[in-house]
Amino acid sequence: MRIEPLGDSALLIRVVEESLAAESPDAVLRATRQLEVAQIRGVVDLVPAYTTIGVFYNPAKTEAFDDFRTNIQRALRRDLDSARSRVTATIEVPVCYEDHEFAPDLDEVARHAALSPDEVVRRHAEASYRVSCVGFTPGFPYLSGLPRELATPRRASPRKEIPAGAVAIGGTQTGIYPRKSPGGWNIIGRTPLRLFDLERDPPALFHAGDRVRCRKISRKEFDAFPA
Repeated sequence: MRIEPLGDSALLIRVVEESLAAESPDAVLRATRQLEVAQIRGVVDLVPAYTTIGVFYNPAKTEAFDDFRTNIQRALRRDLDSARSRVTATIEVPVCYEDHEFAPDLDEVARHAALSPDEVVRRHAEASYRVSCVGFTPGFPYLSGLPRELATPRRASPRKEIPAGAVAIGGTQTGIYPRKSPGGWNIIGRTPLRLFDLERDPPALFHAGDRVRCRKISRKEFDAFPA
């Protein structure tokens, strides 16, 4: 692992080389757990990605930089067999795949996969996903596990506005937009779940390592879902 400065209040830990990104989620999550358990003084946030971990800290509450870096290295060498770590959750996501309003790109994904729209929905809803990382906008989960045949290139022209809850496919991944934002992924459904809420602790519904299953619901069920 390599540890590099990232501004004056953050470090970047390169857990694996980018060429090994497909094999890296477990290694990144394991290293993140080691840092969580170590509870290093001054660390305010840990942000795992595909091959790296961002370590954000308060310089006023940490030791000298070299000592801080040494503490991180020591934590990454610890055995986690008996250590405490966050329990990985399995989250069910209700998704309405009906109506052009909710699934404007479903037909395009079906055309690209040479499948019917109903078959795309069935395969997407029956897959088992894992949160590889969270980012882009607060609470956006990048989900691995998309059936290979459903992989679809991102749109040539991104939309200026995608509604909160939009379920989409971008390349070999699927994801969910937590709030209204621009985006170039192919929208095939929408969930009524609130993915990011500052009144909730923690605010983000998803965390790296969580397991996710989609459950197909009707438009009626969507409209009746509690706010």
